[in-house]
Amino acid sequence: MQWPRAGGILAHPTSLPGPHGIGDLGPVAERFFDFLVAAGQQCWQTLPLGPTGYGNSPYAALSAFAGNPALISLERLVDDQLLPADALEQAPTFPEGRVDYGAVVPWKMRLLREACAHFRAHEDHPLRAAYVRFCNENTAWLKDFALFMALKEAHGQRAWVEWPKRYAQRSPQSLAEARRHLAGEIELHTFAQFLFFRQWDALRAAAHARGIQIIGDLAIFVAHDSADVWSHPEFFSLDSAGQPTEVAGVPPDYFSATGQRWGNPLYRWDVLRETGYQWWIDRVRQALRIYDIIRLDHFRGFEAYWATPASAETAEHGEWLPGPGAALFTAIRAALGEAPFIAEDLGIITPEVRALQHALGFPGMRVLQFAFSDTPENHDLPHNYIPDAVVYTGTHDNDTTRGWFSARAEQERAFALEYLDCAPEDVVAAMIRLAYGSVARLALVPLQDALDLGSEARMNFPSRPDGNWEWRVSADALTDERAAWLKRLATLYGRYATPGA
Repeated sequence: MQWPRAGGILAHPTSLPGPHGIGDLGPVAERFFDFLVAAGQQCWQTLPLGPTGYGNSPYAALSAFAGNPALISLERLVDDQLLPADALEQAPTFPEGRVDYGAVVPWKMRLLREACAHFRAHEDHPLRAAYVRFCNENTAWLKDFALFMALKEAHGQRAWVEWPKRYAQRSPQSLAEARRHLAGEIELHTFAQFLFFRQWDALRAAAHARGIQIIGDLAIFVAHDSADVWSHPEFFSLDSAGQPTEVAGVPPDYFSATGQRWGNPLYRWDVLRETGYQWWIDRVRQALRIYDIIRLDHFRGFEAYWATPASAETAEHGEWLPGPGAALFTAIRAALGEAPFIAEDLGIITPEVRALQHALGFPGMRVLQFAFSDTPENHDLPHNYIPDAVVYTGTHDNDTTRGWFSARAEQERAFALEYLDCAPEDVVAAMIRLAYGSVARLALVPLQDALDLGSEARMNFPSRPDGNWEWRVSADALTDERAAWLKRLATLYGRYATPGA
């Protein structure tokens, strides 16, 4: 990895402050960028940006290619003459500090319908040419996605395997009829994707203008109830009814004594190989259209993945099966050139996984919350780092560092305090300083840790089915004092590039 030393903040857009119940891609995100600049940060890492379904997990999106309409800025729709200024005055009262998806999503979709209706009624709208161009450039995934969403809505949001067989198994005649009968809904979802990517492109340009690079997360697996599986069932291990025969996850680990049963259908890598991995090439191309750097979630699954029978309730019993290995990335490189990947190499990492990672030249991750549980040889302790690494205090799956430390056993707490050379109340600041001072070229800190928040700010509890992905930061927490402290650390440890230098 040839990237310069840098620091960054991990925060999903949904977690940003703002008046409409959920963070979005508009002014609230640009104000967050201003905080990053004041804090001397050069990177922003986000979670996957796809449209979410049941459970609201960005790692179980309804599409691997589409964007989440819930992130569309309503203020920008007013700016684009798609909504009247008073349309936002009747907003519901949303809770402080968390996203109430059950309230936010229906309200935003109602306003998106109004915006789409206005656009449909004005053929001379200033965005017309850009919309046509977007549709033409994204036909490969957009047509199936918009039809999938329209059919899903027509069937009460049920999973596609519960639709009538003619739709679930994609009868050409039935799909042609659906495109005619559901034309209005198809247009709505197409238009929403246009708005999402229009706003994302503007936001990415705003980040680059401030010297901020965007790190995005590419989930290895896709949700069963997704446009991807529905439109390409041949690429997944499904039975004749479209149900998974085996599902993804990991065996018992740090996060769960019974393993993590993610439930995603597994790939038929033999079929994908016969196509030259084109679907994956297209997916990475789309990710590069959105991000500057891609974090490959669950990298070890490309070498070997844990397959659990779909009938099993937990992931305790399964088997490791071979992944595509270097062949997939050779095909991606041949089609797209060198892509800037970070390997999420957490969990059970074998010598074979490490050999694949080294052969591909992908930097791996170090997580300080994993560093103090055993011996000085621990992979996650900074004195064992190499420069070609990305260090985190914790990830989106971890508790906040304040909460983590409070829950540690006495021996681990004692080791951490001795290594950090600090008092218990200063652990979070000391952990961030340790990350910044390490030789790892990138040091990334969850926003919750940058603000020294406790377990109430945790983003995700792996294996818990609900109550995740809801945390939001308050605007008054992003203070000048906190930014100045982070900037001092970034400057001290060579992670701050003076603008214009």
